[in-house]
Amino acid sequence: MFMDMNKKRKIRLVSLFVSAFIVLMILTACGGGASRAQRADIYAEIDEAISRNDFVTALQMVIDAQGAQRPLYDNNNVISLFLNKGLLEFYAGLHADSAESLLNAERLIQEAFTRSISQNVASFILNDNTKEYPGEDFEDIYLTVFNALNFYHQGSIEAALVEIRKLTLPSGKLELLSRKYDDGNARIRGEHGDALNQAESAEGASTPVSRNTTFSNSALARYLSILFYEADRNPDAVRIEMEQFHAAFANQPTIYTQSVPRAINLIAEGSGDMARLDVLTFVGLSPIKEEETLQQYWPIFTGSNRYANINLPRLVERPNRVDRIEIVVGDETFRLELLEDMGTVIVDTFNARYTQIFLKTYIRTLVKHTALEIAQNQAAERGGALAGMGARLAGGLLIEASERADVRISRYLPNGAFVGGVLVEPGTYTVTANFYSQGQLVRTKTRENMEIRANRLNLAQFSNLDFIYAFSQIQGG
Repeated sequence: MFMDMNKKRKIRLVSLFVSAFIVLMILTACGGGASRAQRADIYAEIDEAISRNDFVTALQMVIDAQGAQRPLYDNNNVISLFLNKGLLEFYAGLHADSAESLLNAERLIQEAFTRSISQNVASFILNDNTKEYPGEDFEDIYLTVFNALNFYHQGSIEAALVEIRKLTLPSGKLELLSRKYDDGNARIRGEHGDALNQAESAEGASTPVSRNTTFSNSALARYLSILFYEADRNPDAVRIEMEQFHAAFANQPTIYTQSVPRAINLIAEGSGDMARLDVLTFVGLSPIKEEETLQQYWPIFTGSNRYANINLPRLVERPNRVDRIEIVVGDETFRLELLEDMGTVIVDTFNARYTQIFLKTYIRTLVKHTALEIAQNQAAERGGALAGMGARLAGGLLIEASERADVRISRYLPNGAFVGGVLVEPGTYTVTANFYSQGQLVRTKTRENMEIRANRLNLAQFSNLDFIYAFSQIQGG
């Protein structure tokens, strides 16, 4: 195959290989961000604070790490900075600061999308880490959920509805998500079907995940929309959102494997002269990305060049022990039920674009190994076998250094949302959330002096990130 290549193409491929080396060295020399090892150490300290639910300390650690000589987030990862900072501010109760951070993240996600075409050139030569992190679709969706709550906690139902409508209205983020992957994956299969088929059928190859997202309607977003429209005295909108809520469960059985929470029926039945307390609790930490190395076999090359490592991001769960959440208000005690397994949504939306990630990585690695084969052959022709071996070693080290998976992600999204509700006499209460593991109480959170009134929204919201829930063990009832 290579002997048939004309000289001009050989020169072009070798130039590409050399250019990649030069760009890589420039990026390495100019990169001011913390190394992977340094980030791992910093995240370990932050995670330890989060395990204590000490969100103020965790937030300060992020701020301090960002102000260091080698900041935690470099200029290509500002979106992750705003996402993680905004989520920690939310958990710490700093809702105005959180809203500002998350709105900045949303703006940068939109701007990154418009710049992605030009930046893709560099990412095809080196890797996705050379371009600005554009954010994941699930991050764009859930930051809107948290911003709706931020504005609710600041006393603005109107602003909360503005945020939640970004998801629920036609042509909103949820509807666009489904169309985006349906069209994108079909186009990739149509334009690059041969490459994907070769990759999937090659000896020792790993089969890439290739499916469209099944997630297009969020029960969590619909739940908040129902509450906010009810508070806004808009019964028609409440009715429509209630229908959409049930459609989310009915039409997405792989996302919502549990029963519809009874809290929804309580909303639908009305409260009469009683006051209804709604409880929303975010639990655990969502999956994060880690690098996975797959070995690809290419028979078109010679010798050891036939075996190439392809580094890809994969999602890994962060396990937990807690299996029950109980709410105590006055003389009433009830368990919360799973509303949305956010971890499942994250996996589903990430898998939907995994084919795109795999294809880009596959083509990029193939091009680099093609250039390496040519450089090795030319070095051997000019300087003998030893020179060819040296070119192979140097080129292999370059490819290994430049082929790192993009594992950037928001680290502090919760893994699940749980809800419950109860009718009580209007009055002032202490609302207590008890978290259990195998029958043992492991954490208690309270909201004191909460005024619960009739004919208004009374939402108690808790966040407990010290354990990550294994949803198969969650007990309803």
